[in-house]
Amino acid sequence: MAKTKPQARLTLLGRSEARLPASPAEARLETFPNPAPRRNYRIHFETDDFTSVCPVTGQPDFARIDIDYVPDRLCVESKSLKFYLASYRNERAFNEAVTNRILDDFVKACAPREAIITAQFSARGGIALTVRAEYPDKKVRRDDQQNW
Repeated sequence: MAKTKPQARLTLLGRSEARLPASPAEARLETFPNPAPRRNYRIHFETDDFTSVCPVTGQPDFARIDIDYVPDRLCVESKSLKFYLASYRNERAFNEAVTNRILDDFVKACAPREAIITAQFSARGGIALTVRAEYPDKKVRRDDQQNW
């Protein structure tokens, strides 16, 4: 029986697809096999191009999103991550909910050994907001917060 290529299940990479998913529920994080599953190494994604919508005012919320993770068997493909994050552009949710949903969806897609999502939302009303969600859950200590 012929083996399928690891990239065979990637539907976005290498295609000039222009249609972004309408919502996170429609988006799909695609994965591929970790090329070094026995090694603990960290992968870092970052974007300054994240937008969601305040559920109360309807105003856009802009953020820098950083994703750090240690893969286990699967790695997340970056183009699918780009499309997934872009799907939040019309999503009405509080910043805390958005950040935690990104973590939940990320963990569901690739089951990493660990993951940290840090979302730095731009100031609105003079106050900036940073949300950090971790997997697996860790007890947040006061001294940890100083390192944000």
